[in-house]
Amino acid sequence: MKQILTVIMVSALAVSACAQKGETVKLKEGTPAYALAKDLAATMPVLAPDKTTVIVETKDFVITAAELIAAVRDNLGTRTDQLKTVDAGQLKSLMEQAATSLAERKLLLAAAAAAKMTCPPEELEKALQSEYSRAGGEPAFLEALKTGDISIDHVKKSVQETIIINKLLAGIAEKGATVGEDELRKAYDQQTAADQTATVRHILILTQGKNDQEKAAAKAELEGLLVKAKAGADFAELAKQYSQDTGSKDNGGLYENFPRGRMVKPFEDAAFSVPVGELSGVVETTFGYHILKVIDRKKETRSFEEVRPELEQRLKQQKQGTLVQDYVQSLKDKAKFKLIAL
Repeated sequence: MKQILTVIMVSALAVSACAQKGETVKLKEGTPAYALAKDLAATMPVLAPDKTTVIVETKDFVITAAELIAAVRDNLGTRTDQLKTVDAGQLKSLMEQAATSLAERKLLLAAAAAAKMTCPPEELEKALQSEYSRAGGEPAFLEALKTGDISIDHVKKSVQETIIINKLLAGIAEKGATVGEDELRKAYDQQTAADQTATVRHILILTQGKNDQEKAAAKAELEGLLVKAKAGADFAELAKQYSQDTGSKDNGGLYENFPRGRMVKPFEDAAFSVPVGELSGVVETTFGYHILKVIDRKKETRSFEEVRPELEQRLKQQKQGTLVQDYVQSLKDKAKFKLIAL
């Protein structure tokens, strides 16, 4: 349950003064959000701070480009500088996705308020302490925010809202997410018929935050390594020398016995389709470009009773995810949500 909600909420933006219908929110000259809008307008003129570009319409509120840029800047601080390096197509897609996420969060907060969901101070404090711990302590956390030009008050508000929304979604997800015996048996039969774990070595050249020219160079570099691997070079040694995956490079790019659903889809598809002992072509994921050498794959050998708890948990999580997605869509339908293409 926690994993499902985390996936949904990680991409959601904190709400920052969405306008009611008919209202116009303007960015104040001299603010970081205004400067960001002006910079992004060089790539997409409709994002200029002096324009009123509506991206989302509902029956109760609209979201303009100005509001969205303000929310993104509040949420990401100086990391928004990366937006200045993407092309118009990428920027359009990112802004439309962010606007949708912002609208969904606003609708969820309204639904949570109607359901009288709250976040007591002690829950907020516990969540903040968890964030501090991951950062190495409160001073380190606050210093990171200062470096990134993000307000601690904004973070506290965002965390509080996320707790409230997660309570709402947890209640929705628990309703009706039961798994029957027939479903368990069918899932087990499918699991025993197909390979369930894979062991691979891989080489990754990162592309996150790079422009098109840099991505092309990364792909060319990896294609060169693929030629070397096909010519008989030791794949593990190539991975140690060239891979940019810090989690596996020192081990020769090895990922051992990982199950389906663990890796990003293009990586998984290659790991479970390329013949054992052979090399993949260049595989693109959100991280960058990869080449894989498939070392081994294994089928399920455990009995039904042994894997039953695992299967039940997985199927229940899948149903919960569907319930949450359907609920969010129902809120959008009731609000007459409309995304206006940039």
